[in-house]
Amino acid sequence: MIDIQLLRKDPAAVAKRLSTRGPGAFDVEQFQKFESARKNLQTAVEQAQASRNKIAKDIGQAKAQGKDVAELLAQGEKLKTLLEQSEQQLNALQAAFQDFLGRVPNIPHESVPVGEGAEQNREVRRWGEPRKFDFPVKDHVDIGEGLGGLDFATAAKIAGSRFYVMRGAVARLHRAIGQFMLDTHTREHGYTETYSPYMVTSACADGVSSFAKFKEDLFKIDGRDLYLIPTSEYSVTNYVREEIIPLEKLPMKYACHSPCFRSEAGSAGKDTRGMIRVHQFDKVEIVQIVHPEKSYAAHEELTSHAEAILKKLELPYRVMALSTGDMGFAAAKTYDLEVWLPGQNAYREISSCSNYEAFQARRMQARFRNEKGKPEHVHTLNGSGLAIGRTLIAILENYQQRDGSVVIPAALRSYMGGEERITK
Repeated sequence: MIDIQLLRKDPAAVAKRLSTRGPGAFDVEQFQKFESARKNLQTAVEQAQASRNKIAKDIGQAKAQGKDVAELLAQGEKLKTLLEQSEQQLNALQAAFQDFLGRVPNIPHESVPVGEGAEQNREVRRWGEPRKFDFPVKDHVDIGEGLGGLDFATAAKIAGSRFYVMRGAVARLHRAIGQFMLDTHTREHGYTETYSPYMVTSACADGVSSFAKFKEDLFKIDGRDLYLIPTSEYSVTNYVREEIIPLEKLPMKYACHSPCFRSEAGSAGKDTRGMIRVHQFDKVEIVQIVHPEKSYAAHEELTSHAEAILKKLELPYRVMALSTGDMGFAAAKTYDLEVWLPGQNAYREISSCSNYEAFQARRMQARFRNEKGKPEHVHTLNGSGLAIGRTLIAILENYQQRDGSVVIPAALRSYMGGEERITK
């Protein structure tokens, strides 16, 4: 959530910056209407409270002097009724105001490229050279099915479209990838491994994004205020919900392996083949809770940690700074890592690494005691380190061989019992 004092100080300037996200990001006229109504109601409540207090004092004095207080009591009852009505109106207005503010996206950092969408994303750097093949390249679906390791037909029979079944060495490779990522992040990058719930309440979902705007993207548990997580960011970031963290505890760094569940609302017809866009997948998430003055250095560090996984697996990739129109709702700045997929002859997203500044912290009331001992909102960051299914895709496609086998990257062989290749 955006700092309300910043909005009140210069709503036009905020509206100008948010306009780079696209039409309708912030309705400054509606904000000013809310503010005007709030001020008027607040004044009415304060005046009614002052009048009630004066009447109460007058009643006490009149009683002490033996005077008739009937008229004063009647005035007091009228003020009580007026005050109750004004407070109810103010509470209703504040609830509507909070709902309005909760739907406003984060302000883009000044370094974010301005643009309407992905076409304006800026390439920051790339690593590795795509392999040149001397045989017809297959995509992960044909490779995985050819190895007997990927089965989309059985998954569709069980759960419908956008699911997959893995078997044998491919399933083992998938497990190995996740273990390798956790080991790298905890042993080399300083993260604490954590295991978190796969479900969160609507309040926790609203802490990391706008539940009102994006609840259709979530799978709901029938009859309960619980939703399956689309990423463990939803559960792990909420560790600091409604907490005041001692300064010496920062930074807090967590790595979490979990399944992720997404309804893929609005994605009909997109990436329907294979494992690219599915309802259930695994991911290792890396999360940092940091001092505000250190969040942009932490953003670069966190991004480099995700990159390290791709480098160790020797998978070509590029880093893209997302434009204002392509960033997620809560992010102030995002880098996407895009891995090379020979089967698509294209780079595809495998990780998003974002700095949310204090946007999520305000929604969660997550604070720390600063150097002066005063509570201040932390900054939160997270990234995929990495999406395991998409990493599996990249390995199958980049390490495929003419005979249909797949070479196992050297970094994963110890997790695969020393095996060097997957064959049918």
